[in-house]
Amino acid sequence: MQPRDLSAHVPYEAGRGIEETARELGVAPEELTKLSSNESAWGPSPKAVVAIREAATSVHAYPKASHTDLTAKLADQFDVADDQVWLANGGDGALDYLARALLAPGEAVLVSDPGFAYYAMSARFHHGRVRSYPLSKSDGFTQRADNVLEHYDGERVVYVTSPHNPTGTEMPLSEVAALADGTDEETLVVVDEAYAEFSESPSAVELVRERDDVAVLRTFSKVYGLAGCRLGYALVPEDWADAYARVNTPFAASELACRAGIAALDDEEHVRKTVEGSREACEYMYDNLDCRTFESHGNFVLAEVGDGTRVFEAAKREGVIVRDTTSFGLPECVRITCGTPAMTERAVDVLNEVV
Repeated sequence: MQPRDLSAHVPYEAGRGIEETARELGVAPEELTKLSSNESAWGPSPKAVVAIREAATSVHAYPKASHTDLTAKLADQFDVADDQVWLANGGDGALDYLARALLAPGEAVLVSDPGFAYYAMSARFHHGRVRSYPLSKSDGFTQRADNVLEHYDGERVVYVTSPHNPTGTEMPLSEVAALADGTDEETLVVVDEAYAEFSESPSAVELVRERDDVAVLRTFSKVYGLAGCRLGYALVPEDWADAYARVNTPFAASELACRAGIAALDDEEHVRKTVEGSREACEYMYDNLDCRTFESHGNFVLAEVGDGTRVFEAAKREGVIVRDTTSFGLPECVRITCGTPAMTERAVDVLNEVV
């Protein structure tokens, strides 16, 4: 037998890993600087590390109490009800829960181009169709409601990424509200705020509290440095109280992940250090890269280098791993994650040599 027809499904292309690159180049992993996956160069909170160690002896039990505790903590932080918090195994898991809750077979979603690939992947996994709206390099990838609405045709879900990956731009809260106002009553606007902690702009959670057609996606993978734990969540409209139990994968957010998440939320100093370090890295890249860069509100910078694949390969040979954004629809660019000062300086030096 064979699996069903998967020809419409495109594999997800992750940032190049440090171990696989080390094997390919025949060097030790510590000789490489990886700035390709928007992971935190400052790692997890020490409090989260302690929490993981302390929870290690209890992983034989399902994470019922920790799941409840983290849900309540997030609900309190964002001033929503507990049942508006949908915990998942990463932001991708939360996207899948939203697709399960919303998409009937054949219904469509609207995503940005360029943009994060998993929105479309998740929709197709759930037998949905995918349409796109463009973001233009000519205006700095500005995100406006009228541009999205110009391409809107009654899709069930409209995805907005703010800050946007890989460009770093934001959609102001007023524009998100205008977008929700301009779509049908049965359309949900999902605002992916995976990088929101790096931004000073207000969260769209404000709209989740006020209306029933906006949801927000967040993750512990970026500013909290817990990408390997796989922990994310959606903040959904108040009327959706009964839906989570019907669509979530039981215990998908693990005991270790939940305990680490609880501890990470308590370490505001580590978050502050990570945000400040990322902003300093962005400024260094703006000032020192010998190519066009785009202002970013995330922990990365998009740089126009002419031939992204060539520059990626050349930088890799010199021990610096960045993200070729060809898979995002930007073959002329690379994306550089914010690193520590030493990491960022090395990346800039190498990129200036190979561009």
